[in-house]
Amino acid sequence: MDACTLGDLLDVIGGPSVRLHTAPAGLTVPVTEALLYDAHAPQPHAPGALLLAVGVRAAAAGPLVRVAARAGMTGLVVRGPDGPVGEAETHGVALLSVGEDAAWHQVHLLLSSAIGAARPTPSAGGLGDLFALADAVAAATGGATAVEDPRRRILAYSTVPGQPVDEDRRQGILGLWVPDGAADTEQYRALFAAPGPLRLPALRDGDLPRLAVAVRAGGETLGSVWVVDDGTLAPDAEETLSQGASTAALLLLRARAAQELARHHNSDLLRRLLDGTADAASAAQRLGLDGPMRVAAFALDAASLPDAEQTALRLLDVVRLQCEARYGRHACVPADGVVYAVLPGPGARHKRLAEDIVARAGQALRVSVRAGLGDVVAGPAELAGSRRDAELVLRVLGPELPVATLDEVRARVTLLRLAEVLGERRELSEGAWRRVLAHDAEHGTDYAHTLVSWFDAGCDMAGAAKVLAVHPNTCRYRLRQAQRHVGIDLDDPDERLVLWLQLRTLAGLTTATP
Repeated sequence: MDACTLGDLLDVIGGPSVRLHTAPAGLTVPVTEALLYDAHAPQPHAPGALLLAVGVRAAAAGPLVRVAARAGMTGLVVRGPDGPVGEAETHGVALLSVGEDAAWHQVHLLLSSAIGAARPTPSAGGLGDLFALADAVAAATGGATAVEDPRRRILAYSTVPGQPVDEDRRQGILGLWVPDGAADTEQYRALFAAPGPLRLPALRDGDLPRLAVAVRAGGETLGSVWVVDDGTLAPDAEETLSQGASTAALLLLRARAAQELARHHNSDLLRRLLDGTADAASAAQRLGLDGPMRVAAFALDAASLPDAEQTALRLLDVVRLQCEARYGRHACVPADGVVYAVLPGPGARHKRLAEDIVARAGQALRVSVRAGLGDVVAGPAELAGSRRDAELVLRVLGPELPVATLDEVRARVTLLRLAEVLGERRELSEGAWRRVLAHDAEHGTDYAHTLVSWFDAGCDMAGAAKVLAVHPNTCRYRLRQAQRHVGIDLDDPDERLVLWLQLRTLAGLTTATP
C-alpha cells in the first residue's frame, strides 16, 4: 500500500485547520501516523510520523524538532503560530501548526483520520475484507459464497477452489450483478422478510439451490450473503452463515463510514480546487481528474424557498446521480446554494447533459433550475476560471434561457462585467448619460429611450422611428433637441459608443425599455 504523503495530507485538511510553515524535504515525504509527545517516556523511532507537541509551547518547541529529527519523523505539529521555523529547516523537519484553542486529542483524531483518508487504497470503498469473509464462509460451510448489497450488486465473492457453481453464479460474478427476474425478486422479498438464514430452491434448470441470510444493522438491511448449496454443506452451515452476516454488517458499516469520510474530504478538496486554493496536480490525482474539462453550475431559480437548504441538497443528489450515470464517477460539490459539477471531455455533450439535469431536477423538486456552463479548459489547474465563467453565465440566465454555455451568452456576460467595472470607477460612471436622464426626469422628455432605440437600430432613423412608433422626423427632432439641451455630439463615434454603453449598462435601458 502506498504511503500518504505530506502533500496528500494537506490536500485533505490543509487551510484553516492545519497550516504548513515549512517543508524542507518537500511535500512528497511520507506521513505514516500522528504521535502524541510524552515528556516522561522515551520517544520511539517512527519514520514518517508527525509528532504533536503536547504540553510544549510553540515558541519553546525547538528541542522537539531535534527529537523528531533523531526519530526519523516527517514533521512536528505545534499549537499556535510562533513555532521554531529556523530549527525545523536546519534539521529537515516539516513544521505545521494548529489553532491555539485546538484540543490535542481532537487534533490527533483529525490527523489520524486524514492520514487514513489520504492514503490510496487498492479496493474502492474499503471492501477488500469482504472477500476474505466470503472465503472464510465458503471454507466453513462448504459452498461458494457471495456478498451483495440491497440492490443485488455483488460486492465480494469466494475463490475457494473445487466448490460447485452454476450459471447464475458465473454470470453474476462476470457482471457483478445478480440476474433479474420475477422469481428472483420474490426470493429477495422472502429473504429480507426472514428473521434468519433461508433455504431457497433453484430457479432455473441446471442451477443449484441457495442458503442465504440478510445482513442487518439496527433494523436497516445492508445486504445479503448467499451460499451455493449442492447438498453437501456442513451441518452447522446456517449458524456459520449467521455469524458471517454479523461480521459482514460490521464490515459494511465500516466501509460506509470510510466512503462518507472520503466523500467529505473529496468534496472539500474539490471546493478548494474550484477556489484556486488547492495544489492542482495532487488534487487532480486524488479526484481522478485529467484532460480537458469544464465546470457546470446549477442553481435553484427562486429568490427564496421555505426549505431552500434542503432543496439545494436534493439538487446536489440529482446532479451527482446524473453525472455518475454518464461518467461513472462524480465530482460535484455544493457551495452557497449552487451545485458545481466538473464535466470531463471536450464538451460536445455537456449542454445536453445540463439540459437533462435541469429538466429532471425541475420536475423532481417542483422549482425551476438554471445551469451555466463555463469554458472548457485544458486541465484541473484552470478549473477556477471555468467556475467563474459558469457563475457569470448563471447571472444572465432567465426563464427564456435556463441553460447556456459562456459562448452562447458572451455578449450578455460582457455587458454585465462592463456594468460592474463602470459602476466601480467614478471617472467611468460619470458623463452625458446622467444629464440625459436628469433632463428627462425634470422636463418629461424621452431622450434616453430615443437615443437607445436609435443606437440599437444602428443609427438608422427609420428603424428607430419604427420601434418608437413615431414619424422619422419626430425621431430626428428629438435627437437634435437632445444634442442642444444636454450637450452631446452624436457625430462623434467615440461619444456615441460611450453614451450607448453607459445607457445600456449603468441605466439598464434597451430598445424594449419603456
